[in-house]
Amino acid sequence: MEDTGLFTPQDYNDESIIHLEDMEHIRLRPGMYIGKLGDGSSHDDGIYVLIKEVIDNSIDEFTSGYGKKIEVKVNFAERKVSIRDYGRGIPLGKIVEAVSKLNTGAKYDSKVFQKSVGLNGVGTKAVNALSSYFAVQSFREGKTRRAEFADGKLTSDTGTQPSDSTDTGTLVEFVPDAKLFGNYHFLNEYVERRIWNYAYLNRGLTLYYNDRRYYSKNGLLDLLEKNLQGEPLYPIIHIKEGDFEAAFTHIEGQNNDYYYSFVNGQHTTEGGTHQSAFREAYARVVKDFIKKDYAPEVIRGGLVCALCVRIQEPMFEAQTKTKLGSTHLAPNKADGSNDSPLLKTYVLDILKRNLDNYLHMHADTADAMLAKINRNEKERKEIAGLKKVAREAGKKASLNNRKLRDCHVHYNSNHARRLESTIFITEGDSASGSITKSRDVETQAVFSLLGKPKNTYSIKKADVYTNDELNLLHNALDIDDGMDNLRYNNVVIATDADVDGMHIRLLLLTFFLRFYPELISSGHVYILQTPLFRVRNKTKNTYCYTDEERVEAIRTTPSAEITRFKGLGEISPDEFKNFIGKDMRLDPVIHQKDFDSTLGFYMGKNTTERRDFIMRNLRVEDDESIVVD
Repeated sequence: MEDTGLFTPQDYNDESIIHLEDMEHIRLRPGMYIGKLGDGSSHDDGIYVLIKEVIDNSIDEFTSGYGKKIEVKVNFAERKVSIRDYGRGIPLGKIVEAVSKLNTGAKYDSKVFQKSVGLNGVGTKAVNALSSYFAVQSFREGKTRRAEFADGKLTSDTGTQPSDSTDTGTLVEFVPDAKLFGNYHFLNEYVERRIWNYAYLNRGLTLYYNDRRYYSKNGLLDLLEKNLQGEPLYPIIHIKEGDFEAAFTHIEGQNNDYYYSFVNGQHTTEGGTHQSAFREAYARVVKDFIKKDYAPEVIRGGLVCALCVRIQEPMFEAQTKTKLGSTHLAPNKADGSNDSPLLKTYVLDILKRNLDNYLHMHADTADAMLAKINRNEKERKEIAGLKKVAREAGKKASLNNRKLRDCHVHYNSNHARRLESTIFITEGDSASGSITKSRDVETQAVFSLLGKPKNTYSIKKADVYTNDELNLLHNALDIDDGMDNLRYNNVVIATDADVDGMHIRLLLLTFFLRFYPELISSGHVYILQTPLFRVRNKTKNTYCYTDEERVEAIRTTPSAEITRFKGLGEISPDEFKNFIGKDMRLDPVIHQKDFDSTLGFYMGKNTTERRDFIMRNLRVEDDESIVVD
């Protein structure tokens, strides 16, 4: 028979039907359970999801009234995580099944766990399956039992024994499997941010992360105060009633509204029905109060809000639980009926009572809010016509624009690979040419800058629409009306590792921080690390990203030939595949509080002061090259 490359009916037979055990299925299809693998550079990489899944179980114990302390330890050198709670402890007779058999657990019994995060009995099993080492130990009623696993397979089980500890609870230890996650690393900032969120959302709970204490007295009010980028225009409004809590204020210099949203303690980074309910209710209540027929986006412009609701058996749109799909506070009954309040009605009623009363009682806050909304409306009118012309120009330019080589899969789609969607922002045609030829056209796009972007620190938003390059860039990202339409999960700045490249990088970061700070605070912006050197001989080829790596490579490579890469354009497309594939190195741009003063110093009009600072900090190396600390 001629080989057509197609499968024949004979190819699909009894042997084609394969049964995978629970742990095997998780290892084969990890994306179904933790979203993506990653190497730890991104805040939503799988290694952080593993930590979250274990802590979620401890949080569910706390919210059920058991255990007021959780201890988390991360050994960065050994990449080992340890989490100990002081709840009831897993029933000893089922400890192995609880962490290794799907559809096994107590979360199915709503009498045992009310309004918990994990409901489908998958989380800890996924941690077990995706770890090269996993151990669970339970302490209950003066007894204990410990089981250990490798790659999801049981390796030891002590059975039930007397316990030396009088404390109850569960201890989980694990090391994510390098065979799956590659050369991964934990970033302290990402772990600490999660620990803080647990503290903010669970008043009365004390967490210890690497022996440091984390505790919140005022819940979401503390969260917003700690994370607010800029000065609040009025004191933060904090509303807490029943299963709803929100803290919010307006800040200057932000065009859209931004949310830290949670459901039952789960950080819903993509929002969902609860966030939509708040946005709609907030605009409606404020509009009725100020008695002005402003558009909702005008009323919400510059609003920053921390929001949490607690509902029974929440329905999320994926196992990673980043977007809520539930429309009611409780699930439908067996017959399909539901007498539980609609989320949108529940949130609206609470805001009508609390926010309206607050604004009537606090005239200064109401005046400051109205002044900000009036400024939003004035700016909207100023740029309305300009924005329309710029958008049309952007659309036309995008159709014929060689500067954007788009990909097929986008973040704002439902595609299975949406989390992989990436845009590389490069300088010049030579660098973009190498990336374009070696990229994955399904998930990787390339945007080539015409030259150095405009310094946007001191300009108005209207100026963005009149600058061709900046207009094309934010049109490519589709972020002008907020993050809901963001087309790429990873926005990667790919510039040369020289002075000009660093300058372009800073100009781009200034643009994002000035007009789209939520792009960075949501963890979407990265710096691409490319090798500085190639050390090779006839049998070995090593790419080095630092001088230390170069020295080590030379030491272990006899008769080495050393190549110094001065720019991305010098790296051939065949080589570039090694740097933007599964082993791609990305440095995340992490939003720190009070960035504005730093940005103002380096990008503002204080030229003399900045020059004096540079001159004071110049130092001369032995090779007479000048570097700036």
